[in-house]
Amino acid sequence: MQNRKLKIGMVVGEVSGDTLGAKLIRSFREQGIDAEFEGIGGPQMIAEGFKSYYPMDILSVMGIVEVLKDLKKLFAVRDGLLEIWSKEPVDVFVGIDAPDFNLRLSKSLKQKNLPIKTVQYVSPSVWAWRQGRVHGIKASIDLVLCLFPFEKTFYKKFDVPAAFVGHPLASQLPLQNPLIEAKQELGLNVEHKHIALLPGSRRGEIERLGPLVLDAAKIVSQKHPEYVFLIPAINDARKQQIEALLQQYPADLVDKVCLLDNTDTESKIGRQVMNASNIVALASGTATLEAMLLHRPMVTFYKLNWLTYHLVKFLIKIPYYSLPNIIAGKKVIRELIQHDATPENLAAEIEKLMNIETAQIQAMQHITMHKQLLSGNSEDPVQAILNILNAGTAGSGIT
Repeated sequence: MQNRKLKIGMVVGEVSGDTLGAKLIRSFREQGIDAEFEGIGGPQMIAEGFKSYYPMDILSVMGIVEVLKDLKKLFAVRDGLLEIWSKEPVDVFVGIDAPDFNLRLSKSLKQKNLPIKTVQYVSPSVWAWRQGRVHGIKASIDLVLCLFPFEKTFYKKFDVPAAFVGHPLASQLPLQNPLIEAKQELGLNVEHKHIALLPGSRRGEIERLGPLVLDAAKIVSQKHPEYVFLIPAINDARKQQIEALLQQYPADLVDKVCLLDNTDTESKIGRQVMNASNIVALASGTATLEAMLLHRPMVTFYKLNWLTYHLVKFLIKIPYYSLPNIIAGKKVIRELIQHDATPENLAAEIEKLMNIETAQIQAMQHITMHKQLLSGNSEDPVQAILNILNAGTAGSGIT
């Protein structure tokens, strides 16, 4: 396999996947492996020479009802990739996160009997809900690359090949993380206290959650006018959407809101904003892990389409929604989900984190979990992928 250039297919659906994909591409090159990469990628991957057949945003759909609306478009994208790789197969397909799309694509590749190994990088939350999906994963995926050690343990029970590769952010983000320096990096006034508001990176999330965070900010600002609110925008489309939303609010609040957008291809403005903030209020998702690894006091929230929520809540197998609480196995941060996600509740939780002792206790818990993620015996994702290419799936030794 090493005597010719590898062809690696990859598909990502959001910024966090784009970050993982770009790092994986660099890892292949750093290890001297001659490979070319194609599929669906974001700006970070494209900057590394990735060939993207479709824009990444086409897969940025969340929720059962929301996906149904875009089903025809998603099928067209899947069929387009199948057609490309049926004519010129890649050696391995690596689906990065976006499990609803990527697991179906992997299944279709297997059904066509194409000579393509399949890898899912970032386990779907099968350990949390709809655990029956593990049987479909076993049938269509040759290897799962897990970010957390408890995920590999789960897959081992079902005899699914899996490797714990660690979360790249755990080693990338330092254990010492001064707040003042983070404010200076964004050109903020270090004398000001900042609250990060992250309603999500998808269009639908900002539609649902943007009014929630701004209504909460209005309540907080009336009681604590010394705080400035920071909102990141990952691209021009999201920036315009947030700006349009802000026009519906009074000038005295808008004057306290600082909208920040990306200045490079790394799409890290959300992380920078959280890092520079005294308090973080964010939508539940992968960003909660970033906030934890930045050791910032936070509260998380989420609201789905009402039908999606009622369908999903009966399938949840764990008591928590956010990664910090799941990793800790207890409530470390406050979760405001669906009916609890009101401006009044969010404002109240933000106000609690203004207490220095409360904020410090939560930050210390974040540092403890950060150290736990660093201490695990992780494997190299590049070598794990090469193992299934060189040795097949059954005898690869990755279990």
